[in-house]
Amino acid sequence: MNAAQKPHMTIRRMKTYTGGQGYVYQYYFVGKRPALSGQPEAPATEYVFDVTSDRKTTYAVSVFFPMEALDVWAKQHGRPLNDAEQYAAAKMRLFQAFDEIENMMAQGRRLLIDSGNLEQLLGTLGVE
Repeated sequence: MNAAQKPHMTIRRMKTYTGGQGYVYQYYFVGKRPALSGQPEAPATEYVFDVTSDRKTTYAVSVFFPMEALDVWAKQHGRPLNDAEQYAAAKMRLFQAFDEIENMMAQGRRLLIDSGNLEQLLGTLGVE
């Protein structure tokens, strides 16, 4: 089998973040998908991250980005957020949870971006 015939393998880059509670988290982005219609956050985009704080137990954390928050942003700023800005907001929401939630595995598995915290999340990145 030559290089062109090898099956494609995704290599995920594990990243590290030291949270405000003193835990050192390792995480990587798994992907995004539309939130299931039965979920209370729907309609939304769900960003999924795999997270560990002990290098033994890895669990999924979902960051929900409702369409309503995107619509409010677009109306207030005169433009929609692009994909990179939406991902950045999801990642900043994950970091906010790392800073504020003591037990992520028990209490931080479902995070929400709303029109109130979206301004704050993107403001830290200078997105206007």
